[in-house]
Amino acid sequence: MPGLKLFFSILAKDFWNLVKLNLLFCACALPSAALFILGALGVLGWFSFILSIAAAFPIGGALCSCFFCVTKMIREDPGYILFDFKRKFKENMRQAMAPGILCTAFVYAQVYLWQVLARGESGILFIVTGAVSLVLFGMAAPYIFLQITYISLKTSVILKNSILFSFGYPLRSLAGALMGFAVFIAFVLLLPDSLAAVPVLLVIGFTFSWLLNLMWVWPPVDKQFSIDEVLKSRHSED
Repeated sequence: MPGLKLFFSILAKDFWNLVKLNLLFCACALPSAALFILGALGVLGWFSFILSIAAAFPIGGALCSCFFCVTKMIREDPGYILFDFKRKFKENMRQAMAPGILCTAFVYAQVYLWQVLARGESGILFIVTGAVSLVLFGMAAPYIFLQITYISLKTSVILKNSILFSFGYPLRSLAGALMGFAVFIAFVLLLPDSLAAVPVLLVIGFTFSWLLNLMWVWPPVDKQFSIDEVLKSRHSED
């Protein structure tokens, strides 16, 4: 199906599953996010930021579970959100822990960076560096968690593959990153009150972003590793 038609088809069939998935991810990320917010408010100072990174240990596993569930929707493979989430979380949490913590630390650093930019305390080089690093991160990160979810490889190989995917499929990777970021930008900028973006993000913001992103970056991974073909052959054998 063409991309736009597939997107609205998934929304029609799986909207409430996307909401459930979003809430499950938020439950895993809440301790880390709460500690980061406390740090931003000046509570416990830098110690809150350190604790927020330490509390990010379940985020990698949660991302793998979410990516698995969203790609099942893209593959039109029926599933049960809670069961699939718990199963993939247990399978992938150990390997995904370090990448998840590093990605969380990067996101928090970006939040701090853009706060500095908003106050006008930096020059053009600082702005360009922040924007480029954010785009490159958005291009590579989805490939990391997709591979952990579906492929049995060493983490070092997964990281190398993610870079190769990003630059081997630059238009898809860039489009996926920009589409994913567009959701957050729209929620923050278009809603009349920025605080109103918070409940929207908690309910649907993350899964909308991942759906738009994975519709672009999933096909290269599937093509490279023949994932859908292998899974269908296993189902037929069962």
